[in-house]
Amino acid sequence: MSIRDWPAAERPREKLLEHGAAALSDAELLAIFLRTGVAGKSAVDLARHLLAEFGSLRALLEADLDQFSAHLGLGPAKFAQLQAVLEMARRHLAERLRRDSALESPQAVRDYLKARLRHEPHELFGCLFLDAKHRVLAFEVLFHGTIDGASVYPRQVVKRALAQNAAAVILTHNHPSGVAEPSQADRQLTQRLKEALALIDVRVLDHFIVGDGEPLSMAEYGWM
Repeated sequence: MSIRDWPAAERPREKLLEHGAAALSDAELLAIFLRTGVAGKSAVDLARHLLAEFGSLRALLEADLDQFSAHLGLGPAKFAQLQAVLEMARRHLAERLRRDSALESPQAVRDYLKARLRHEPHELFGCLFLDAKHRVLAFEVLFHGTIDGASVYPRQVVKRALAQNAAAVILTHNHPSGVAEPSQADRQLTQRLKEALALIDVRVLDHFIVGDGEPLSMAEYGWM
């Protein structure tokens, strides 16, 4: 049966317009993105099939072009559309973050860092550079690879803070393993960066570690 033949209240698009996107299941949201199904499968049936094959919505969203295109009903055109949607979401979160003080919008900080770093397959270290009112000036990824005291150079962080004319920074890095618990190396690195940035009167407000759940705030745990 075509989705057009379903009761209006059960059609994903109509359901979204009536109740909002949060009321839809992963399969229903994906069906709206797909727009059409394939022979023998409605868009919702295809969405359910794809979610079963990928294992989760997140796995589908984070698939590369080859992985994505190898599945029924998908291809380079859909991959390009999906990447555009994801990038628009990241830019929306960035604009939302820039409107207010980072300290007054801790959830906005978490949402942005999660969208920016959670899907990365390798460790990245970055900084949110803030002005004197703790509004975001810029976000930069500064280092790639295993994050430890040997691979993150305080001199480079200081250099970028000066270039951004920052008054404060929020440090962040991801754990591709999904476990956000900070290591001893994470704590030592945070202390080294605090000391280096203090020399130029730049405060380190927090260090967020991004894993599978909500980003962990080292400041909230008293580890700063």
